[in-house]
Amino acid sequence: MGSKSATGVLIVDDEEDMRALLRSTIEIANQGLHVAGEAADGEDAVKQWRETRPEIVVLDQRMPGATGLEVAEQILAEHPEQAIILFSAYLDPDIVDRAAQLGVRACMSKREISRVPEALWKYAPEP
Repeated sequence: MGSKSATGVLIVDDEEDMRALLRSTIEIANQGLHVAGEAADGEDAVKQWRETRPEIVVLDQRMPGATGLEVAEQILAEHPEQAIILFSAYLDPDIVDRAAQLGVRACMSKREISRVPEALWKYAPEP
């Protein structure tokens, strides 16, 4: 399969180490996924999303400037079908409920990082 059929993923996390770990996890999985872009805060996340138009956004909840839910709300207002996975160290039930109301596809704990490629495939658009 050519790279043009690869599923683009935007990684959004304020911690460089976590972005690197997510990037490596996606690259090691080597299952038609590629990192389309990265952002460290909410403002840059929306900018990168508009520039790269990835199929999936992996979005940290706690970031400077805007929370993951605020970023998700902005992206989903522009593109309601966008696949977003909220990825956080601590998933408060209220956050999970609000994410579901907004249309976020899944919420994952950062402790589940090894399951990220599986989740990306689950929520990737059909070819």
